Amino acid sequence: MAGRGGVFNDTITETLTWDGIVPPECQPNPSILRLTANLTWVEAHEPLHADIDYNKTNGVGPGMPFANTVLNKDPNFGVIGLVPCAIGGSNISQWQKGEFLYEQLVKRSQFAMQSGVYRAMLWYQGESDTENQQDAELYKDNLKRFFNDLRFDLKTPKLPIIQ
Repeated sequence: MAGRGGVFNDTITETLTWDGIVPPECQPNPSILRLTANLTWVEAHEPLHADIDYNKTNGVGPGMPFANTVLNKDPNFGVIGLVPCAIGGSNISQWQKGEFLYEQLVKRSQFAMQSGVYRAMLWYQGESDTENQQDAELYKDNLKRFFNDLRFDLKTPKLPIIQ
């Protein structure tokens, strides 16, 4: 979810680098905002998670194309506020209630809700939970618990979660 599109291994510097290429579907739009790490709204642009998932090299992710698609289908939709929270390589257990990532997600979401309606959550996570059999077997129940806890804590029992 944090976006690794366009990230490559620079063999000269031996570091992961983003190529800086922003496809048309990921272009900035004044009607798409993002909540920064310090809780301010700014016009969204790739990489969306640069100040959130700061220990990794971020590139293009699914947030901007999703928001642009919504606006292309309904130009009168209004302003979309994206609330990036993804941390690449995280395990679903790190997103359980009481854990740091979960609590940050709730805090950022509650702040965003002061400015508007929380309409949906995009969820793209799970690769790290395939590294061992036990995590893979527990994933479904952990994910259900996470979704239920989040809806409860945000007081949005019918929050659509797009996976």
